[in-house]
Amino acid sequence: MSRSFYLTLRVLPAAIRSQIGLAYLLARTTDTIADTELVPVNERLAALAALRERILGKTSTPLDFRRFAEPAAPAAPHHASTASPAERVLLLRVEEALAVLAARDTADRQRINDVLDTITGGQELDLRRFAGAGERAIIALPTAADLEDYTYRVAGCVGEFWTKMCRAHLFPDVRLDEARLLANGIRFGKGLQLVNILRDLPKDLRTGRCYLPAPELATCGLTPADLLDPACEPRLRPVYDRWLDRAEQHLAAGWEYTNTLPRGQIRLRLACAWPVLIGLQTLRRLRTSRVLDPAARIKITRAEVRGIIVKTVLRYPADAAWRRLAEPLPAILVGDEVRRL
Repeated sequence: MSRSFYLTLRVLPAAIRSQIGLAYLLARTTDTIADTELVPVNERLAALAALRERILGKTSTPLDFRRFAEPAAPAAPHHASTASPAERVLLLRVEEALAVLAARDTADRQRINDVLDTITGGQELDLRRFAGAGERAIIALPTAADLEDYTYRVAGCVGEFWTKMCRAHLFPDVRLDEARLLANGIRFGKGLQLVNILRDLPKDLRTGRCYLPAPELATCGLTPADLLDPACEPRLRPVYDRWLDRAEQHLAAGWEYTNTLPRGQIRLRLACAWPVLIGLQTLRRLRTSRVLDPAARIKITRAEVRGIIVKTVLRYPADAAWRRLAEPLPAILVGDEVRRL
């Protein structure tokens, strides 16, 4: 969903654009470190810890991530992850980003620190959990709760951060159900992450990662290794479709979140609507696609994204037409979610 987040950043109100953009750049830096598979796990964990300490202001030791910015060697496995040219720039200029963070006011810096602390904690947990995993040794998550926890740590916390930043700078005095807004913001982020996980299942399997819980696979008579065979999809579908439903429920909460925001916050509402609608369209495609086939990459086209943008802008003046953009949506259970979160 990085494309939709780029669109979101461009349309955000100026009062929060630089803060959220900075948090995004630093999160992309930590993500690049965590995902650079050509560097051993212990080195990635050490680099993440060092960057986390700098972000939190616990040390001033200069960082050098040139090791992570090196191009892949010709003999590297074809599926091994390495930094893209843009990510290499982030790694090599991390000190500049940290200097911008240090110059933010105390409240904004604390909000950014909090979300990045949670994200890097999730990335470290992920690296430890899948240490030693590979295409011949696929590791699945132990429980559904572990998947919910992971989606919170790497994305749900972003919805929480986003909400607090918006409240502080855009509508601090508007009366809203704060607990519900925060809970829906968290579910919004978790839903987007679940879309990524479900869409990227074939790719993740070939790096040894299976985010679908092992006990649920076992109920269908499957092991994680079985999922490398696209012919196993009919047996997987009951589990896969339940998580599609879960992602859709989270995005329904994201749509409610979008429509709870003050109507005068047009830019902010558009920034939220676009990833919700792109995510929902991706989910619809996943329901009918070959989700275990690594060659069947499910992706919303640029033309479809442009269509979503045009529709949201044209329909915004008519509230009823605007709300129908995301129909049909499932009911969401807010009370239970608030208690769990």
